[in-house]
Formats: sequence, C-alpha cells, structure tokens
Amino acid sequence: MTKVHGQWSSRMGFILAATGSAVGLGNIWKFPYMVGDSGGAAFVMLYLLCIFMIGLPILVSEWLLGRRGQKNPINTMVELVEKNNASRIWVLFGITGVLGAFLILSFYSVIGGWSLAYIKDAVVGNFSGQQGDGILALFVGMLADPWKLVLWHTLFMLITVGIVARGVKGGLERAATILMPALGILLLLLVIYGMTTSGFKEALLFMFKPDWSGVDGSTFLAALGHAFFTLSLGMGIMMAYGSYLGEDINLLQSARTVVIMDTVIALAAGMAIFPIVFANNLDLGQGPGLIFITLPVAFGNITAGWFVGVAFFVLLTFAAITSAISLLEPVVELVEERTPLSRVGSTLAAGLAVWLLGIAALLSFNVWEEVLFLGLNVFDFLDTLTSKYLLPLTGFGVILFVSWILDKESVRQELGMDVYDFSVWNLITRFLAPIGVVVVFVGHL
Repeated sequence: MTKVHGQWSSRMGFILAATGSAVGLGNIWKFPYMVGDSGGAAFVMLYLLCIFMIGLPILVSEWLLGRRGQKNPINTMVELVEKNNASRIWVLFGITGVLGAFLILSFYSVIGGWSLAYIKDAVVGNFSGQQGDGILALFVGMLADPWKLVLWHTLFMLITVGIVARGVKGGLERAATILMPALGILLLLLVIYGMTTSGFKEALLFMFKPDWSGVDGSTFLAALGHAFFTLSLGMGIMMAYGSYLGEDINLLQSARTVVIMDTVIALAAGMAIFPIVFANNLDLGQGPGLIFITLPVAFGNITAGWFVGVAFFVLLTFAAITSAISLLEPVVELVEERTPLSRVGSTLAAGLAVWLLGIAALLSFNVWEEVLFLGLNVFDFLDTLTSKYLLPLTGFGVILFVSWILDKESVRQELGMDVYDFSVWNLITRFLAPIGVVVVFVGHL
C-alpha cells in the first residue's frame, strides 16, 4: 500500500504549528528565569539580536531541506546527499536530529507531567496559604514518589500520542489552531493581572531598560544558546514540518512570523511572571525552581491566587503539549516511512519507546538516583547529551549543508531573494551562523 505524505492545509496552520513547537517550556519556564539570572533587559536585547541573526537562518535552512526532501529528516538527507553528489557523512545530521527529538521528549514529558500535576494541585487548593517550605515539600514529595511521576508522565504521553496519531491536518495542525489561541488568551489574562499588581512598573523596567554594566561573555553565551534552542532547532522538528510544506509557502516570510510570535510570547511570559515576583519580593534567581517552587508560594497568598495559579499551569501545560507533539513527529515520520506500520501504529510504537525511556528519566529522582552516567543521573545525562552536543551538532550540519553544498542559485530562487539580499544571506549562513553555533558548543564545553 502506498502511503500518502501529509501536507499542511494552510500557511496559517503551518505557522501556528511551528510557533507552537517553538513556544514550549523554554518560553514559559526557561526564558523568564534566564532573564532573571542574566540581569534583565540587556539579556533580552542580546537574545533578540541572536535570534534574528542566527536562529532565523537555521530555521529557514531546516524548512528548506525538509521541503526539498518531502521525507523524514534521515531520508531527506540521504536523498539530498545523492542529488548533490555529497559525502554520506552529511546524513549523520539527519540521524542526530531525530535522535535528539526522541531523547528530549523522554525527559520533556516528565516535566510536562509535573505541569499536569500542578494543575491538579492548583485546582484543589494545595498552594493556599503555603510558604516556601510547604511548596518545596510538595515538589520534593512528588519527585520522591515514582508511581505519582509515572502516572503524570503517562497521562502527558497519552495526550501527545493521541494528537500525533491523528496526522498532520487532523492532529498537529488542529491541535495548534486550538491550543495556540487558547495559550495566547491565558497569557494575556495573566499579563493583565500583572498590570494590577504593585510590581508591574518594576517588571517593565527590568525587562526593557537594559543595564549593560553587568553584561559579560556568559550573558552573551546564554542569550545565544537560548536563541538557538527556543526555535526547536537541531531536533529534526523543523525539517519534518518542512517536509509537509508546499512550494507556495514563502519560507522567509513564514520564518519571520514564527520568530516574532515566539519572541512576543516569551516577552509576554516575562511580563506575566515578573510583576508577581516583584510584588511579592520573591527571588529572581531561582532558576527552574521559579516556576515549580517560588511562584506557587505567591499563588497561594495573593488576591485571586486560585484563578491565577490554575490559569498559569494550564498555560504551561498547553505550551508543553504543543512542543511535545512536534518532538514526537520526526520519530513517527521516520517509523511510518521505514516500516509497514500505519500512522497510528507508528505513533504508538514511537510513543511507547519514548515513554519507556521517560520512566528511566523519572526514576533518576528516586529509586535510581544512584545510577549515574559520567557522573550524571539519567535525567541530567539526557538533558546534557542533547542540549550540549546533539542539538548544536545538528544545527551546525544543517546550516553548512544548505550554504556550502546546495546549489546557491536554486536556494536564492527558492527564497525569493535578489542578488544583493542573497549575498548578505550567504554571508550570514556561511560564516556568522555557523560561528554562532560553534560558540554555543564551545561555551557549553
């Protein structure tokens, strides 16, 4: 039986899905605490510079490769290598992309499970009247209970698998057209709430009035690294999404739209969180604990805290789901194209494999905490392997392949650029963006 390759039904559906992939826990969870850790507006300015100079070219390159191949990232690279008489070593970057998505989703779904658990806690009032010690005990107690973690991890994966199994139009696109507007409304409500607090003006200055005195190499490296990772680059996702694109979609215009929407949501998340942080004299530098330990203290002790807490963790979960379905998609596309399995069968097989590895990741917080790989528990090892090695490696390979191996004139025509604009583009993609990725990689080392 010949399998029909999926296609996006509209440009807007594709943009919402791509934005949904980019707008994950990185925007709602990681971006605000990185701003807090890195000194506020100066970090934001550097981040915006990096995302347009490095993130956008790599995003366009991944879409371009995916659209040309019309297959999963590995088969796409195999086909394009043959067409361009290039070394088969380039296929490695398709493999690392799909592998990265698979490994990331295994521990990402564990965190998605935490956000589901916190919705329940917010609804039943477990944050009400709690101080820092009480919320910390709640979080630590959850991590120490393997069965509770398995339950929430399983529920999150079932939601993810259920969406992806429905295909490109009925699953990925439909979920994005529902979840992204809902996410936007929830975020707007939280920003409006933040405007009513005493900390709003302070948050506004913190986010948008830069203090360059505290900027150093680590600030730039953090901004560069987050700009790269926030757009779901180097994970095979955007190549997979590009494989469902028709020739009528303008890649540059679409990429600009996705980058702008992703950035606006990240900034809005900061303006939803920081007014609450400042109004309640909470610690900015809490890192990941800002979301799961610090903010619930505020939710339990502020006016309308029940509503704000529930809305926030629903928002966090929606963001997690839109990214999770995109992480599963390259793996499912590979299984579907390389085996006789149907779309549903491929999704179940891929989802089961991810779920099993996720069990190992969540057990590292309790019964397997003594099991270490290179001094790291399973969860931290998967995080380190992907974020510090596989993702930069894949992004580096993709941008070099597009800029140095593909025929330049065909790329120029596909991007709809005149000769001058393309010469600037060529300079960025051949030199600036690859150097940026190397800087991220070396910085992590």
